[in-house]
Amino acid sequence: MPLKKLVFIIVALITFCFGVLYNYFSNHASTLILLCILVFVSFYVIIYFLIEKYLYSKIKLIYKLIHHLKLGKDLKDALGEYVGNDPLLDVEIAVKQWAGEKTKEINALKSQEEFRREFLGNIAHEFKTPLFAIQGYAETLLDDGITDTELVKKFLLKVKKNAERLTVLIKDLDEIAKLESGELRIHFKKFDLGELIKEVTELMEANNDNANIKLLFKNKIEVLADRDKIRQVLINLMDNARKYAKENGSTTINVFELHQQVLIEVTDNGIGIEEKYLPRLFERFFRTEQSRSRDIGGSGLGLSIVKHIIEAHQQTIHVRSTLGLGSTFGFTLAKA
Repeated sequence: MPLKKLVFIIVALITFCFGVLYNYFSNHASTLILLCILVFVSFYVIIYFLIEKYLYSKIKLIYKLIHHLKLGKDLKDALGEYVGNDPLLDVEIAVKQWAGEKTKEINALKSQEEFRREFLGNIAHEFKTPLFAIQGYAETLLDDGITDTELVKKFLLKVKKNAERLTVLIKDLDEIAKLESGELRIHFKKFDLGELIKEVTELMEANNDNANIKLLFKNKIEVLADRDKIRQVLINLMDNARKYAKENGSTTINVFELHQQVLIEVTDNGIGIEEKYLPRLFERFFRTEQSRSRDIGGSGLGLSIVKHIIEAHQQTIHVRSTLGLGSTFGFTLAKA
């Protein structure tokens, strides 16, 4: 029954009853007052019953439907769901919570869409640079008929270098995809972290005569992790420290033993990073200095891979830095 029609009938009944009572009992004031009280109570009960039946029952159903939609349940089960004694309050609370959750979901989707657009733009740029270089050198060799052997060799070396950059990009992207999907498994085993750090340090020093790496930890530190993956993390962080080092700069590796974990910190006294860039530092292709980063090489995916590997170990990684003074990258591993 429509609400307007229901209200009209109730008002008409009240008016009619009071008119009848007044006509019959106008000369008996006490009896009239008593009957008026009885009529008021009767109509209160009737109106309460009608509101409970026609209004609260529908509000309860709305609340049940909202509650089931929030939980992702089948709506056909909503009729059997229990609700509180005040469905109006239940609906208000449910709608506010639902609106808050949907706002968060919308903001997350907007953020993901923005990240997707930025990622596609970055990856297109990263691939475009070496591809155009390869195309340019190849066309020059084919069209100009260069006979100078040394020049041809120089061009081919540049083609090789750009092809290698593409290979690194594809390899790093493939590794991130496998880490995210869980396809690339983490093989936990006990090993001596100190021995691994020394091994990586020797490798870095062999590839770079100017490497100045200091080790500040005791010899034997056993951890439970994937040795090959942690080796990759250390190489990435040490190489990153080398790339952004100042002239005659140094890198320090320190290990701190915690209760059930060890904390590994790679510290450099290089150019440092502005604070505003720190929250985005582990994003794919994120660069604080576009031109400098490309000049010194790298796919722009190294720190993102490091983060994925550490998180796959169910551990944490962090960075702190001061512009002009240097940076510290730290991550935890489980004790063996």
